[in-house]
Parts: sequence; structure tokens; C-alpha cells
Amino acid sequence: MKKTDHRPYPETIFSIAREELRNVFRDGGVVIFFFLVPLFYPLLYAFIYNNEVVRDVKLAVVDRSDTYLSREFIRRVDATPHTKVIGVYADMEEAKHTMDRKEAYGILLFPSEFSKEVHTGKQTTISLYCDMSSILHYKALLSSATDVSLRMSRDFSIPYHEVTIFNTQGGFASFLVPAILMLVIQQTLLLGVCMLGGTSRERRRNASPLPAFVSESYGETLRKVLGRSFVYLLFYTVISLWVLVVVPRLFSLPQMGNPGELLLFLLPYLLACIFFSMTLSGFITSRESPFLLFVFTSIIFLFLSGISWPVEAIPPFWRALGYLFPSTPGIQGYIRIGSMGASLHAVAFEYRLLWIQAGVYFAAAGLIFRYRR
Repeated sequence: MKKTDHRPYPETIFSIAREELRNVFRDGGVVIFFFLVPLFYPLLYAFIYNNEVVRDVKLAVVDRSDTYLSREFIRRVDATPHTKVIGVYADMEEAKHTMDRKEAYGILLFPSEFSKEVHTGKQTTISLYCDMSSILHYKALLSSATDVSLRMSRDFSIPYHEVTIFNTQGGFASFLVPAILMLVIQQTLLLGVCMLGGTSRERRRNASPLPAFVSESYGETLRKVLGRSFVYLLFYTVISLWVLVVVPRLFSLPQMGNPGELLLFLLPYLLACIFFSMTLSGFITSRESPFLLFVFTSIIFLFLSGISWPVEAIPPFWRALGYLFPSTPGIQGYIRIGSMGASLHAVAFEYRLLWIQAGVYFAAAGLIFRYRR
């Protein structure tokens, strides 16, 4: 009598992908992070900063110098399109009251020795105090004061000519929103994939209070990683086109790059984000854990990317740490291609780094999936 083999038939990549597809659509939370957040969050952020710049931001002035030079500075600041001087006050306390009543959003303070220090060749300081409840107001006041300071300094130093190349109107949306769009892709993938991993852990734990150590064959692990990643790649290829192509067009954000080269750059970025998320999902023990661990990291990833602070000025340790995450080379490369018209060759470092990250995180995800409890 022939002996029956009760070993389960090995799952194929297709069957694993099909099961993961079911898991995604059966989980309302994952659907929110995979589809609704990438659909509406970029629109919300782009809409908030769609004005790019604000005009006639109200400014109070305290002029302790009361000289021709300080009055000329005030006149030029008031003449800029971004700022409107509402009055010159005798002391800081009186000027502060205007900010308390929301009659002004900033105070410009001239020291008593302002004119004397300038004419004797010494460095002087003009202080600007701003209401930080609005970044756009702060940017408008700071840019106006800085611009007037640089223009007036030409009478006492080397002349210069300012040429704005890429962000010609100095808009906040053109500067910040492209970076946020790339970060949305990484963070929604990270939260969604880790939520799926945490849910799977909870189900296994409830089914077997004391799970035994399980070791898969290399073939099973490879099929599992590839099957699941194929589903995520399929979803996020479409989502990326919406986030990085359609949304910038809707809000007239800079799009100077070659579309074909942009798509080639996005491929390793998506793979790196997918395998990065799958690797971290192996350490998630519950469905709620991703919210506690990863939601707050969006601000950290944004700062580490070098978009809000020059990369050259970031300390070496933090710069190296930033290159461990796909968002850093992804944001840098996307901005240079999309907003500056760079070619794929010009972002070769970021492009290679994303492929390296994809390979490293793919291997790490394989190890996590192979040896699990």
C-alpha cells in the first residue's frame, strides 16, 4: 500500500500575492494608510501652502537709533511686497502689545549705535522678533529684512547681484511640498506593512499561546518576500504616479525633470521603502505598535533628508544616519530631478544608494521571514 505524503504543497509567488491582497482589503486600517492617506494627505499639504508667499505681513518697528540710515532701512522694508510697517514705537513693550493684539506679526529692533557702527566699519545687528504661529509670516518678514540688509550693505561692501534659479518666487510650497510627497510614500508604506505584520503576529499568538520555532526553506522565504512585495509594488506604482506626478500638476509645482528618468529613479526608491518596511515589520508584536514607534519619525526623516537644513552643515554622524533610510536619497534625488531638471546621471549617488538599500533590506527581510517565532 502506497504511503501518503501529508506535507503541504509549497505556496507559489502568485498564491502568496493573492493572499496578501486579501489581507490588505480585509483590513480597514491598512486600506486607510495604503490608499486614503496617500490620496488626500498630499492634497491637504499642497493646498495649505498653495499660496506660496504672503503679502503685506504687518511689522512693528522699534527705532532706538532714529537716524537717516535706520529710517531708510524702515522705508525699504515697507516698500517690499511681503511686509507692511504699521508704525514706529518708542520701546519694546509698546511694540509687544501690537503682537499681543495680532495687529503685527513681528518686531524689528534697531540698536542705538546702529548708524555709528555702520559708518565706522563695525558689524552691527538688527533684531527681528516674529510670531511663529505661521511659518509663512515668519518667512516673509525674515526675507524682507534680509533682502534690504544685503542691498543696503552694497554701499559699504562688495556689490552683488542676486539671481534666483529654481524657486523663482521663493515659495514655501515649491520648497517643502516635494519632500513631503516623497516622505508620504515611505511613511504610509511603513505604517501599513507593519500593521499587517502586527496583526499577523497577534493572530498566531492567539491561535497558539506557545508557538514553536519555525524555520523555512530558502525557496519558501524567497517566494514569501517576493509575493508580498509584488502586491505593495503594484499598489504604490499607481499611488506614486498620483502623489508625484498628478498632485504637483494640480498645484503648479515645479516639474522640470524627464518623466522617464523620474520613473527609473522611483523604482529603487519604492523597492527600498517596501523591503525597509518589511524588515521592520518583523519586529512588530502588535497591531498598534507602528503608531507608537513610527508616526513621530516623519519629522526626524524630514530633517535628516537635508531639505530643511543644508546637507553640508549637518554633522557627519547625523548625515550618515540619514543615509540608512530610503527617504534621504529619495527626497534629494527627486527634488533635483523634478524641481531642478537634473538627469539620472546627476543623481547617480542617490540612485546607487537606493539600489544598495533595496538589496540590503531585501536580505534583511528574508532573514526575518525565515527565522521567526
